[in-house]
Amino acid sequence: MAMQRRARKDDLVSTEGGTKAVVAAMAANMGIAVSKFVAFLLTGSSSMLSEAIHSVADSANQVLLLIGGKRAGRQPDAVHQFGYSRVRYVYAFVVSIVLFLVGGLFSLYEGFHKFHHPEELRDVGIAIGVLLIAIVLEGFSFRTAMREANKSRGSRSLFRYVRDARQPELPVVLLEDFGALIGLVFALIGVGMATVTGDGRWDGLGAMAVGSLLVVIAVFLAFEMASMLVGEAALPEQEEAITKALADTELVDRVIHMRTLHVGPDELLVATKIAIGGDDSAAAIAAGIDEAERAIRTAVPSARYIYIEPDLDRS
Repeated sequence: MAMQRRARKDDLVSTEGGTKAVVAAMAANMGIAVSKFVAFLLTGSSSMLSEAIHSVADSANQVLLLIGGKRAGRQPDAVHQFGYSRVRYVYAFVVSIVLFLVGGLFSLYEGFHKFHHPEELRDVGIAIGVLLIAIVLEGFSFRTAMREANKSRGSRSLFRYVRDARQPELPVVLLEDFGALIGLVFALIGVGMATVTGDGRWDGLGAMAVGSLLVVIAVFLAFEMASMLVGEAALPEQEEAITKALADTELVDRVIHMRTLHVGPDELLVATKIAIGGDDSAAAIAAGIDEAERAIRTAVPSARYIYIEPDLDRS
């Protein structure tokens, strides 16, 4: 029970870190979206409109992530016996669709339209000022997400961390904030070049660059979340730790085979067949299995559901 409580505590820290990053990103994006829309109305810049829609999409996505986290907290029932934790993956997948349709495709359409029908920008100083302020706010949000990610990232690169992460909130926020920062730079270049050259097509190019970036991020997120929904195994180092924990248990001669599955971001299912000696009594086998379960949970605290099948070593 003590180990289970510790596992829940570790998972709670991970979940709280993701929630903190989501809330910080949502607060930043809501304020940025309002300022960008005002700047668009004053300047008529397509890059600014694309960035405003981008911020609205990001804000909506963060609301979805918070709703998903709330719904995932429901207790298991007769129909969903492993609980509702995977709901977080469902909402993260919806986030990728929203980002693709609302953010990416709209920005591409608006940029394409403005490129072929360029217009002179008005009050460019306002647009540049809003973009610079937005970069500062997005940088704050990205810094918060990075600080939370670094608590569990270790020495892995940011890309590897996003690929390996089983909690969807932090990777989603990290990618959205990173994309927002790059998108703001694209928009700033588009507005700046349109002003310097007097050619409004640069503004359209800036909007299309923002849209292309959002589409790439959305597709990447969609594939990652789809893989989670199908069901991913534990990380290789976790499986290695479980195998070692079993091998060090007195009952276990060797691990015949093992399968792992994330039934939720913070919940791992472990099913394994172990080879044991033929002279062990039923009581010794039961005690040995209990010891093996404790060893697994000590090695990998997220292992919530453990099924161990003893068998004779026929190799």
